[in-house]
Amino acid sequence: MRGDALDFYLAQGYYRMQQDLFTCQFVPFDGRLYTAHWLRIALPGVDWGPEQHRLLRRNARFKATIRSFRLTDEYEELYARYRAAITFDAAPTIAAVLLGEATHNVFNTQIIELRDEGRLIAAGILDYGERTLAGILNFYDPTYHRHSLGKYLLLLKTDYARRLRLDYYYPGYLVNDYPKFDYKLFACATATEVFDSISGQWLPFSWEAVKANSAELFAEWLPEDLQGNN
Repeated sequence: MRGDALDFYLAQGYYRMQQDLFTCQFVPFDGRLYTAHWLRIALPGVDWGPEQHRLLRRNARFKATIRSFRLTDEYEELYARYRAAITFDAAPTIAAVLLGEATHNVFNTQIIELRDEGRLIAAGILDYGERTLAGILNFYDPTYHRHSLGKYLLLLKTDYARRLRLDYYYPGYLVNDYPKFDYKLFACATATEVFDSISGQWLPFSWEAVKANSAELFAEWLPEDLQGNN
């Protein structure tokens, strides 16, 4: 996929799923329907605060390397350990996340490896556009849970996109009234924008904007017989 095409679709609230692009406004968890809200970070406005600097210092001894993505047994083994420790549903393998039934990757995909004295402890997969990066998957060794490696990879990806002088980093979506995805705000909430899927506009992030858009989605898009499930 051409980089400028990926930039365009990300800006319309679309995202990668295997070898396709998709979007959604509703997601089900635990028998309840929630609204999904796509995010992007405006990179020129990013400014690390005390929490971000503290995490960067704590993990500075780990070696980070960025390379073109090629699926390996080492990645799959780490992902399997990660998947066994998480408390939410996830695809069984990295291949299932990225390829599905396809055999060729149409995206320009790279990976950030994080190693502790040579041992792979975390990895973050991302796709390149022309003026953007999109974060696709993070996974890490659960024995390093005190190092907040998911948040750390978010910082590394954001910083890498800044060093490339790109415009936006897209970390995916968060879910109204479902805090498990709120970590995506950690890089810099004040530089984060949220997509209003009804107006088609990106707005400065605020929980007020998210809740207002959520109410509109339930009122305007959801069939009446499902509205009682929100």
